Amino acid sequence: MKGNSGEPISKPDLYVLARVIKTLKEKNKMNKTALATSTGLSYDRLSKYLEWMVKKGFIEFDSNSDVVLTKLGTETYDQLVKWILQHIGKVRFQKI
Repeated sequence: MKGNSGEPISKPDLYVLARVIKTLKEKNKMNKTALATSTGLSYDRLSKYLEWMVKKGFIEFDSNSDVVLTKLGTETYDQLVKWILQHIGKVRFQKI
C-alpha cells in the first residue's frame, strides 16, 4: 500500500480499517465500488487498504471478485472496537 508520496504506508488509519470491516460485517460481501461508496473512500484509497488487508488475512476475494471478510477480520474488528471503547471512550467512524 502506498501513500501520496509513493512510500509504503506502515501505519494505516485504524478508523478507516474499522469502517471497512464494519461495512463488510453488515453487508457480508461487496464489490469494491459499492464498498468505496459505503465507506466514503475513493476507489484508489480503498484499493490500497484492501491490498494491505489481504496481506494481513482480514479479507479475501470470492470467485466474483467481491470482497469478503474473513474470520480473522471479524475478530480483529471486535478487538479494535473494544480497544477504542476502553481507551478512547466512544467509536465514531466519520466519512472522509
